[in-house]
Amino acid sequence: MSAPDGGDNVPIIQPWEEIAITEPAVLPTLAVLFVASLTHATFGFGTASMAMPLLVMILGFQAATALVGLVMLTTIAALLSTEWRRLHIWSAWRLLLSSAVGIPVGVLVVRLAPETTLKVALGILLVSFSLYSLTRPALPRLRRARWVYGFGFAAGVLGGAYNANAPPVVLYGAMQHWAPERFRATLQGYFLPAAILICTGHALSGFWTVAVARLYLLTLPCTLVAVWVGRRLGRCIPMEKFQRALYWALAALGGLLFL
Repeated sequence: MSAPDGGDNVPIIQPWEEIAITEPAVLPTLAVLFVASLTHATFGFGTASMAMPLLVMILGFQAATALVGLVMLTTIAALLSTEWRRLHIWSAWRLLLSSAVGIPVGVLVVRLAPETTLKVALGILLVSFSLYSLTRPALPRLRRARWVYGFGFAAGVLGGAYNANAPPVVLYGAMQHWAPERFRATLQGYFLPAAILICTGHALSGFWTVAVARLYLLTLPCTLVAVWVGRRLGRCIPMEKFQRALYWALAALGGLLFL
């Protein structure tokens, strides 16, 4: 599919035959999504952070956004399939409400912004979040409840554009000084419905194509195997050291996007 005339900079998803979904493209995509799903299943996050920087260079931004959104939804649903009793949606309803407003904005950004700008912005996001996670600076406490809507909106924008809605939510939880139990309950109550909203936004905006559907079906077995392995790894590896290595890797991937 060719770009419309008139100097339009709107990115266009190419059809299946033109998106280079050949063996050289499929195998790296499978490998990237396996590692990303494994990371998420082990540490509770990481699908978008690990997959997006690499897949945008293989598939382009819109196709990568749609595919990672579907894989992330699958990973979250698989993880919660045996832990659904821990899902507390009401603890995160304000975040979800404001994210629902931000998701269409993020999708619109992907449709209208130049791909180079999107890559640079994603690189800045990954590097910033990694440095925050590595340094853990002391943060002021947010005492006004209305701040939640700003963080939720930002999470929605980043989720719609990059599937990367975790950083604003994690930052908000840290600035609220939540106890670990409430932190986990809020994240679990937020991520599944937010992933459903994000995928719905992608579908309504035309990001789902035959190419994306076929790639998703190809990656589905790898995703489920990665979740199964990641659950077991999460119980037996030293989390703190591995997380630091993971954040350094994310910072490196973010820097790679600048190139």
